[in-house]
Amino acid sequence: MSTEVETSYGLLLRVPGFARVMAGTVLGRLSAQMWEIVLVLFVLQRYRSPALAGLAVVFGIVPGLILSPVAGSLLDRQGRVRLMIFDYSVTAALTAAIAVLALRHALPFPLLLAIISVLSLSNIFSVTGSRSLFPLMVPRPLWDRSNGLDTSTYSVTSIIGPAAAGLLIARFGPEAALFAMAAIVALAAVSLLGVREPIERAQSSQSLLGDSWAGLTYVFKHPTLRGLAVAMFFTNLGVGPLVIGIPLLVIGRMHGGADTVGQVWAVFGLAGLVAGLLAGRLRTEGKERRLIAAFTAAQVPGLVLLAFATNLVEVLVVALLIGAAGAVSLVAIFAIRQRRTDPVWFGRAFAVSMSLNMVGQPIGSGVTGPMFERSIALPLLLGAAVTLAAAAATLLTIPARGEVDVSPETGRPG
Repeated sequence: MSTEVETSYGLLLRVPGFARVMAGTVLGRLSAQMWEIVLVLFVLQRYRSPALAGLAVVFGIVPGLILSPVAGSLLDRQGRVRLMIFDYSVTAALTAAIAVLALRHALPFPLLLAIISVLSLSNIFSVTGSRSLFPLMVPRPLWDRSNGLDTSTYSVTSIIGPAAAGLLIARFGPEAALFAMAAIVALAAVSLLGVREPIERAQSSQSLLGDSWAGLTYVFKHPTLRGLAVAMFFTNLGVGPLVIGIPLLVIGRMHGGADTVGQVWAVFGLAGLVAGLLAGRLRTEGKERRLIAAFTAAQVPGLVLLAFATNLVEVLVVALLIGAAGAVSLVAIFAIRQRRTDPVWFGRAFAVSMSLNMVGQPIGSGVTGPMFERSIALPLLLGAAVTLAAAAATLLTIPARGEVDVSPETGRPG
């Protein structure tokens, strides 16, 4: 059998249980991609404040990031599949509740923040669960294919989700989009019923908090995971303004509608789909660090151009550039994290690592939200400067060579 056959996408989909987990993950991500645009447009339409929209983005992400060490321990202890089902069920119920309360005019902004904070806490199970589940299900030779397909399916939902959300909001209002999201994520929960865990649940003599602290310590003492946390913090801080900036730019400067906003985000996803599948065909081992740095830097011109964009064509060009560059960078990030982490620690280490990686995005959105009330260009130019720093941080903080995994107890290679 040839090497190409042994590492084909067809063989990947025949791995027991992989296709069903991927299907559930895609449905969950589709709802999540709709949520990103629905939340911002919902707050802008109902509360009419970019600052409050930025605050909502922060509350929709940060609580889950703070409790990610506990979530990671639960994933290792209780099983990833069952906690993903739990998250999808909670998300369906609370998303529908937001729509019902909004229609009844019984949703003051503090209550909305409380609900999306709970969603943030549960969402960490599905986000981390799928990413830590795939390398446990899939043979190591297929990891690059798995990462390419993972990134590309994320991009597919980035195409469909925002476009569908924008269309639903434009024609029926944000509440209709919320009900659609609830139905989709409920299907995600159903699709995972009966899927077996690829490994036995971890047994630990420590308490839940003890395991959580061990996972946090493991990441901070692990040179690669620590470097990724620093580099990706700045990367996501730099692109954070896009969440608020794209809707304001399209609706305010170009007089488009919610459907146009969705179409712009769909182009981001389309570019990522193609780039992710192509990157998945590469052998990334030993090249991950350089790929991350190069394709992070490639996003800088896009942010600068977006700051001065005067028409939709320029915005779409930026979407193609940033969408493609971001997808290739993600494939390399997934690869280096999998290869340099002890599989025993996948749940705890991935939960902490992914949360530290993502924390820059809500901070970027929250900090620049008030800035957008005065200027669209300034926050995007600041984002470009931070993204350039992120590319340099990648080379400075992530070791060039793979190290032996660090023991969380001793802090020394073990």
